[in-house]
Amino acid sequence: MKSKLLRWLLVSILLLAVCIPAYKWNRSNITRLRNAGKTQMAPIIMVPGSSATQNRFDSLIAELGQEAPDHHSVLKVVVKTDGKITTSGVVRHNDNQPFIVVSFENNKDGKENIDKQALWLNLAFKQLVSTYHFNHFSALGHSNGGLILSLFFERYLQQTPSVRVDKFMTIATPYNGTSTSTSYKTAIFKELYDYREGLPESLTMYSVAGTENYTSDGTVPYNSVNFAKYIFQGEIKSFTEITVTGANTAHSDLPQNKQIVSLIGQYILRENFPRGGGQNRTR
Repeated sequence: MKSKLLRWLLVSILLLAVCIPAYKWNRSNITRLRNAGKTQMAPIIMVPGSSATQNRFDSLIAELGQEAPDHHSVLKVVVKTDGKITTSGVVRHNDNQPFIVVSFENNKDGKENIDKQALWLNLAFKQLVSTYHFNHFSALGHSNGGLILSLFFERYLQQTPSVRVDKFMTIATPYNGTSTSTSYKTAIFKELYDYREGLPESLTMYSVAGTENYTSDGTVPYNSVNFAKYIFQGEIKSFTEITVTGANTAHSDLPQNKQIVSLIGQYILRENFPRGGGQNRTR
């Protein structure tokens, strides 16, 4: 009886000795294959909202710089109305995740302007890919900047088929304009909805709403931000809604809100950030 038990223990130990390294190798191999062909560089492309300039994210970038374990260089891009592109700043050598802010000479509000801005973003994007040779990236849009990026993903990203977007975060983006209705659909929503099949299937998205009273952030209606789900759910890999409450949740304060800085660190940069004060609710 003892010899049988001993043999059983020896066989079990041998099986574990074989299976554990095989399991670890298999997981490592899956990760390697998943990342095969990806460039080391994967920039974070940031697009500000209407009336904002290339300096809109300076406070956010400063906050991220205080919290992030890695230093990120900053490149600012301005697309003129004639399609010409100017840049300031520099992408540091060996910086694999620089911040690239893309803004527009015509930064006015309105559907017609937002459509033009999505086209201008495409011009800037093609130049960035040609200059820095990356084949994947993540994106961050505040307010109408999220609409510009969404239209770009739907209508223009496929023009650069060698490049894919990994993660996308919008902050207080009004997917149904200024409407507070849960049923009325604005022209910008209808356009985004009609082109939704152009969205990259591999995309992971986070739609962040800030609210002082679960009605509005003082500018963008809470219901309008929540219209994102009708565009993205079922079309992309993953869609998550996050609601941020507490201090500094007014529309213009949101990009540098401590909770949102923490969310960007967690979900976009994949770096360990201390959690900001206040509360956030994920759905």
